[in-house]
Amino acid sequence: MKIALVTGSSRGIGRGIADLLREKGWTVLYSGTRKERPKDLLSDCDYFPCDISKAEERQAAMEYVKARYGRLDLLVNNAGVAPLERRDLLEMTEESFDRVIGINLKGTLFMTQLAAKEMLRERDAGVPDCQPRIVIIGSMSAYTSSTSRGEYCVSKAGLGMVTKLFADRLAGEGIPVFEIRPGIIDTDMTKVVHEKYERLIDSGLLPVKRFGQPRDVANMVLACASGLLDYSAGQVLNADGGFALQRL
Repeated sequence: MKIALVTGSSRGIGRGIADLLREKGWTVLYSGTRKERPKDLLSDCDYFPCDISKAEERQAAMEYVKARYGRLDLLVNNAGVAPLERRDLLEMTEESFDRVIGINLKGTLFMTQLAAKEMLRERDAGVPDCQPRIVIIGSMSAYTSSTSRGEYCVSKAGLGMVTKLFADRLAGEGIPVFEIRPGIIDTDMTKVVHEKYERLIDSGLLPVKRFGQPRDVANMVLACASGLLDYSAGQVLNADGGFALQRL
């Protein structure tokens, strides 16, 4: 039995990732900030509430994994937020910056640290078939300027270095770490600017002329989880419809 923890999986990209892993035979721990179990989650799906910006909740989630399953084979760091209000860079507030960085960057970094320690403990304890992996869900905003949500861009740029650091530290320990950078994905987060993105896509912004879907990101996670990409540890995979081509 292979165990995956997918943070921020009550909806959106995280839900798509968790659902696909489950379809492919993984035992998945769904997780999100909602204290109550999502009503549309199937009865046999396991759910544990966790706000990754809080150390005690990260620790509680990891303790739950250890107590219930005794192993963690895959951590998918998907949890993340956009600013509550899009503001020009000159009007960005410290409160908004602290919130976004606390969840997207700090929370992900320390959740990865916690999971890595647990994975190493399991390996040293001789857990059977122990081949753990870590995937970080970043964004094309890591390298793309959006001056109305600067705190989000900074947080995702930071995740690029988080991936490099953990990939470097853990490759020799047999734990590959990958980053996936979604582009324009059709979720609640992009709903407020859906028409803007639709116009941009129609005018040729993306070589693949459509919104991305959570399943597009989930397929990349599945590839990372399969072991077929292990020699490419630390690589960035772009789920962005070709946006990263930067064509003229």
